[in-house]
Amino acid sequence: MNDENEPQTPNPWVKSLMVWGGIFMALLLVVTMFGNAGQPNATLIDYSGFRDKVAEGSVAKVEISADKITGTMKNGETFSTVPVGNDSGLTKLLDENEVSYTGVARETMNPLLYILIQSLPFILILGIAFFALRQVQKGGGAGGAMGFGKSKAKLLTERQGKVTFEDVAGIDEAREELEEIVEFLKDPQRFSKLGGQIPKGALLVGSPGTGKTLLARAIAGEAGVPFFTISGSDFVEMFVGVGASRVRDMFEQAKKNAPCIVFIDEIDAVGRHRGNGVGNSNDEREQTLNQLLVEMDGFEANEGIIIIAATNRPDVLDPALLRPGRFDRQVVVPIPDIDGREKILGVHMKKVPLAPDVNARTIARGTPGFSGADLANLVNEAALLAARRNKRLVAMQEFEDAKDKVMMGTERRSMVMTDDEKKMTAYHEAGHALVSLNEEASDPIHKATIIPRGRALGMVMRLPERDNYSYHRDKMHANLAVAMGGRVAEEIIFGHDKVSSGASSDIQYATDLARNMVTKWGMSDKLGPLQYEASQEGYLGMGQTQRTMAGAETNKLIDAEIKQLVEDAHKRATDVLKKQEDKLHLIAQAMLEYETLTGEEIDQLMDNGKIDRPDAPKGPAVVKPMHGSAIPKAGKKFGGSGDSAPQGA
Repeated sequence: MNDENEPQTPNPWVKSLMVWGGIFMALLLVVTMFGNAGQPNATLIDYSGFRDKVAEGSVAKVEISADKITGTMKNGETFSTVPVGNDSGLTKLLDENEVSYTGVARETMNPLLYILIQSLPFILILGIAFFALRQVQKGGGAGGAMGFGKSKAKLLTERQGKVTFEDVAGIDEAREELEEIVEFLKDPQRFSKLGGQIPKGALLVGSPGTGKTLLARAIAGEAGVPFFTISGSDFVEMFVGVGASRVRDMFEQAKKNAPCIVFIDEIDAVGRHRGNGVGNSNDEREQTLNQLLVEMDGFEANEGIIIIAATNRPDVLDPALLRPGRFDRQVVVPIPDIDGREKILGVHMKKVPLAPDVNARTIARGTPGFSGADLANLVNEAALLAARRNKRLVAMQEFEDAKDKVMMGTERRSMVMTDDEKKMTAYHEAGHALVSLNEEASDPIHKATIIPRGRALGMVMRLPERDNYSYHRDKMHANLAVAMGGRVAEEIIFGHDKVSSGASSDIQYATDLARNMVTKWGMSDKLGPLQYEASQEGYLGMGQTQRTMAGAETNKLIDAEIKQLVEDAHKRATDVLKKQEDKLHLIAQAMLEYETLTGEEIDQLMDNGKIDRPDAPKGPAVVKPMHGSAIPKAGKKFGGSGDSAPQGA
């Protein structure tokens, strides 16, 4: 590790430039010396002064050429001047004053000097070209302008912020796997005496924000050995052969510092399947990958070099990269469960002054599906909200508001909505909420609001009571009915011709869920437990394409089943809302009055007919049937984390 006080060596590119600049200056000096050789130091005088000197009788002799007159005074001094035009009276003046004069032919330059001067520009151009070629061949230094072939791997130092395993929480299994690698580096004999060998590599696999890079930084802080870090995209450039050269240079640096750890972030940028390119478009990336494969486990042993890589797309990596001997371990870094979320919140809350009412367990229970990065952002948003409100401590209210902001989007209170739009939105969200309350398999309501957030004019956020790893048929039917609740409420209150476009995302969600139930999860009684569509998707379901494995007649049956599921959900929602229309009005009126209701407040409203809130009016709420028209709203977002489509059977 370099000390700050160590003198830094000059950049090789600058050093070479200085050398060539010195050579150029030396050539100019030689030319100047040759050009002035043999000429005495003569005083330059103007032409009129020269004539005056001749008239005074001070000049002894002169030599006259076409463009210059040189001469000697009677006192021995030499001089020179430039003639003006063709002075026909000059010779007469010289004769009258008895000055000896002679004519001199035009000077001719030394042929060798002439060749040297004419060749100087070409020599300079060749020198620059030679210099540039040398810099490209040898790389020009790691940071040089021509350093294409040098590795961009950075040596991590303690000055950049030391992270230890104490800073990593909520992913205990992944941490244990990597702690063993650190222990091997610290005490290799403990394992080698039993015949064990240090793993050559570990691949960290997980969704974005789960802590893969944080784990790598913790290894760097704990291992006590040199730690190089580089991104997968740093290997590939527009020049052919640069990537492979950088891989070789990186491993050469690692060998000099062995034992050491090399961390490659986002390795999928360079480690994708070979042979997928069109023509030769992927030759450079494939050459880079081939060189990486050879360096990781080729004929030359790389003892003491451990490769750790991170990716959220293991499905696109080349199989040769994943085999034992290169990446011996694939460490899955999952989304944390409730216990993991509580531990992660504890780590981040240490940096924030907390009010006594803050309960990390309660926050963890209300944030299912949050990654470590999401939780860090949640704590930061809560701290910013407290600062904006001029508070000395961050209270539970700030965490609740921050959670709503992260999950539902920022409130857009400045957005102007007409009374008709507010009324339509209130009944739409009340329909979702009331159907959800009547579906046993539905997740509990966390919050319902008609305040625009993000691109939505209103939403009902439902959160599961526990982390879900599989989804049942009754829950999916409940989700379908809840999705239809908003449209059905509009039909009942405003009429068939006055429904809005606000249900577009609800309809899309219901259609996608019904299609998955029929074609992927075998939940159709008519079509049976068969798969009719296969998704070709990434690790996180991004960029997926559907591949149909059914004929024309079967596709008709699939479409009919999807339509039947959605229509049944529409009927279930209609039955609930028509039977409990008074409660629909009650929820909608409360939302128009308070704009945002929590799940507990909606339960109170259903049980007591009023909300126990300090600013709530005394006595039972007055239920007034409301009829009218509304301007269709766009961009409606239904639900939230609890309303997302199931990802597995």
